Amino acid sequence: MNDNFNDIQHLNRIVLIVDDEAVNREILGAMLEEEFTVIFAADGEEAMDIIEDSYRRLSCILLDLVMPGPDGFTVLKRLKSRNELKHIPVIVLTSEQEAEVKCLKLGAADFIKKPYSDPEVIRARVSRTIELSEDREYIRVVQKDELTGLYSRQFFYEYARTMDIYNKDGETDAVVLDVEHFHLINEMYGRGPADEVLFLVGGAIREFLETTEGIACRSDADIFLIYIRHQADYSELIKLIEKKVSAVLSSFHIRVRIGVYEKAMSNIVMEQRFSYARVASNTLRGKYGKDIAFYDPGMSERSIYQEHLISDIHGALKNNEFEVYYQPKFRITGDEPVLCSAEALVRWRHYEYGLIKPDEFLPVFEKNGLIRILDRYVWKKTIEQMREWRERAVFTLPVSVNVSRIDLYDEDMCEYLLDCLKENGLASEDIYLEITESAYTDDNDQLIKAINKLKAAGFKIEMDDFGSGYSSLNVITEMPIDFLKLDMNFIKRINEDEKVLHIVKLIIDMAKFMGVTMVAEGVEVEPQYEILRENGCEIVQGFYFSKPLPAMEFEICFAD
Repeated sequence: MNDNFNDIQHLNRIVLIVDDEAVNREILGAMLEEEFTVIFAADGEEAMDIIEDSYRRLSCILLDLVMPGPDGFTVLKRLKSRNELKHIPVIVLTSEQEAEVKCLKLGAADFIKKPYSDPEVIRARVSRTIELSEDREYIRVVQKDELTGLYSRQFFYEYARTMDIYNKDGETDAVVLDVEHFHLINEMYGRGPADEVLFLVGGAIREFLETTEGIACRSDADIFLIYIRHQADYSELIKLIEKKVSAVLSSFHIRVRIGVYEKAMSNIVMEQRFSYARVASNTLRGKYGKDIAFYDPGMSERSIYQEHLISDIHGALKNNEFEVYYQPKFRITGDEPVLCSAEALVRWRHYEYGLIKPDEFLPVFEKNGLIRILDRYVWKKTIEQMREWRERAVFTLPVSVNVSRIDLYDEDMCEYLLDCLKENGLASEDIYLEITESAYTDDNDQLIKAINKLKAAGFKIEMDDFGSGYSSLNVITEMPIDFLKLDMNFIKRINEDEKVLHIVKLIIDMAKFMGVTMVAEGVEVEPQYEILRENGCEIVQGFYFSKPLPAMEFEICFAD
């Protein structure tokens, strides 16, 4: 059975014989055709045409040096100047001993002297040359990541352990570098530009390692591992990556996160060190202004808890553990506040942890994309509840639902909402879409396109958390919004800090100038309410009126 397999393997190996003498081609072909598939070229030009078309399938080239047109030396130079061709082993056919050194320098693998001698010897030399080339190529493929030129993960860990053996007294860091939201680059621009980003990141890491002692690999699609002598700071690596990417792809703005398990303890297995570094990196998701985190043991406990939440979401959706609460919004432009709408907010009554606050699970789901399925669940439940209220003539209020950044990249989001509304006898003007301010920072063109589509379908758009630190006035003027909701951190200090009060007044005046309705959330005490009313804020929500309530309690408290 093994002999049969070897016969098949040899026959699948294609050998190109390049010689201008027909008799030489026939002699060599007869010697090799029992073990290999043999093809022929009569000169250098024909040879290059065949190589260009078939280089992925060629196992070996037998190349005569003296030919009309491009000679063997010229063909060798062309092959070795091309990355995709230089791996093909070349055996030179020559009777000139002095040409051997020159051919070796040009990359020849072996020689067969003319006139040709024992066929068994020639077959053995060709077989051995091919096998050595295949072994080298296998090692290269396994050892290196083809796209970035960094080590593969398997070889990386082996070399990292070797570093420990020869560096017993030195302090080392395990570093995880993650390109944030890389999947969006793939979705928006395609694989070519995305691969270019990874190539540039890999090049920056290689350049960084030239002045430090370390090794690196691409572990996953957009995650890189670095094992390196302890460094006090990694900000230079981030700057180098940004410089390289922006120099070639000026339209891209990427963010990288670096997690470091510094001064790694040698009694901890190598893979675990990088697991700790990844935990540190994950703490930076969604935290703008900070790109480097160092591991501490408390992070692992938090990470385990978050992993539980991630693994439990599908069961929780199936078992209706997520509950939609409603917080009323009041228009305060008249003599008395008037209930004008509500905001739908999600709570999780977890089977093990009990009632979980939204700020514990929403950021986790936003980081890994699960927020999309949770948002759709909340939209559907909210719309169904609105239909029920209307059927019983309890409320005809519009309700705001939250929309995450990931939702805006979902091409069928608008259609999903419209279908859900139609199934329940409602229309687009019955719900408002609250989009957090931080969503407006990634790709304004894409966001404007998505929001314009929603506006065209009749939805009203509310920018949530305005002033939380991400947006600019330029973004506000570009975005087609209907409501501007002031970040609650302003409201907390509005009756205590004169500077904050002045800022709030300016924002209210700006909203009026733009023809946008001003909303304030987080209103808890009467002085805050009075200041907002006196200064022209139109709508407020907060504990001053009511905390978020389950649907039945909301109905009892606010139905006529």
